[in-house]
Amino acid sequence: MTAIKKLRNYLLPWLDVFAIAAWGILMLRYWHTGKLNLLIHRNYFWLVISGGIGLSIISSLKALDLLRKRRNIPNTQHLTLFPPGFSSALLLSTAILGLVITPRVFASQTALQRGVTDVLQATRSQPQSFRSSVRSDERSLIDWVRTLNVYPEPDAYTGQKVKVQGFVIHPSEFPPEYLLLSRFVITCCAADAYPVGLPVKLTQNRQTYPQDSWLEVEGEMITQDLQNKRQLTIQASNLRPIQEPQNPYEY
Repeated sequence: MTAIKKLRNYLLPWLDVFAIAAWGILMLRYWHTGKLNLLIHRNYFWLVISGGIGLSIISSLKALDLLRKRRNIPNTQHLTLFPPGFSSALLLSTAILGLVITPRVFASQTALQRGVTDVLQATRSQPQSFRSSVRSDERSLIDWVRTLNVYPEPDAYTGQKVKVQGFVIHPSEFPPEYLLLSRFVITCCAADAYPVGLPVKLTQNRQTYPQDSWLEVEGEMITQDLQNKRQLTIQASNLRPIQEPQNPYEY
């Protein structure tokens, strides 16, 4: 029993080291692999990177401190970060889960739950986002939504060329020859991401294009009556399957 107690007393302080190091590694790994794009706005990347470096340094200093104590080397700068025990184990377990489980991009199910719209939320609908000098076929999906926020009359864009990318949604209330092309807009982190999108009119049944698949759609803008309202719609002339972008969210 005494041996087990000694082993526990020896290992518990190292739990702090492992927990802090694991979180530092997790943050830096998300940055290195590009998974931060799925979690937070790119404006906050520097916070995660600096946090990961800082935690890695702290864990190294803590490990050195424990080694000094084990060798009975005097140390006047003893690090007392937090008591080892349950909280450290919980932090370590959470970090390990983060290393094992890969973040996934939001898809159609989340978009339908949160409600796809062609209107930006207040934090993203500033008029200065609108750039009238950009050619219509150079606008991204979010650029078109910004444009509609500035001037929401769909007939104003009839005949304009369009080339946009997004993921496919099959709204149950749409006729079978229509699909919804959508992107998520992230303002701070994945928790506040919301979907925007535009209807696409096809020349065939939408089942040709599976839900959650990514498409590049070319065509021109038309106005259609959908869900009892006039909506700006893409009349598709060419649809090309594409890979999910490394950064699937819009800012």
